[in-house]
Amino acid sequence: MGEIPEVDRQVRNAVRHFWRTRGRQATAAHTPDRGLRAAATGGRQMDGFVELLKGVLVSTGVPDCDLFTNTRIELPGWFRSEKKWDLVVVRGGKDLITVVEVKSHVGPSFGNNFNNRAEEALGSATDLWAAYREGAFRPSARPTLGYLMVLEDSPQSRAPVATKSPHFEVFPEFTKASYRERYAVLLRKLLRERLYDGAALVLSKPNSADTGDYTQPDSEITIENLVETVRGAAMRAYRKV
Repeated sequence: MGEIPEVDRQVRNAVRHFWRTRGRQATAAHTPDRGLRAAATGGRQMDGFVELLKGVLVSTGVPDCDLFTNTRIELPGWFRSEKKWDLVVVRGGKDLITVVEVKSHVGPSFGNNFNNRAEEALGSATDLWAAYREGAFRPSARPTLGYLMVLEDSPQSRAPVATKSPHFEVFPEFTKASYRERYAVLLRKLLRERLYDGAALVLSKPNSADTGDYTQPDSEITIENLVETVRGAAMRAYRKV
């Protein structure tokens, strides 16, 4: 088995790619509003992170023919017919080994979009595990599910946010928590509920298009931990072949 690639260097490259791609997509639109929309929906900005994880898997011994990142990434669901994921590993065309979702959240809107991201993460995992329970991936053993979130590091994402619950008290970890803190709470809980096996929260500023700078606010939900999770799944699966 190969060694884990230099993660920090690859994360910095992925961060540069993320902001530069968003910048190009925004510039290509004719109006500011359309530019923000294009940057948010144009895709490809997360390719650097997908390639990082793909490189880890290849270095661990996963053959290219078992790795899917652009096409053939649909998996059946239980509450819907299928869903596209960002990285899928299927060993020998029959054993589902690893599934990864990569997402980003850039301002200025953090409020409703945070709830949307939380619902997506919960719903996607719930759907996949229900499909697994019902035998959709037979004869696969339980696959490894990973999640990566890149969040814009800004005053808005770091500012305390008021809660509104007129009938019952919210849980204390959400009181005056920023969106940065809320994402950390979300990902930790997703792990502890075993909805995901590995998760990472990466913060970065738009000027990191040049530097690749980033931070990881919580040692439980880092890129390194996510890399170890997907690498461990690959090692367990492919050393049996």
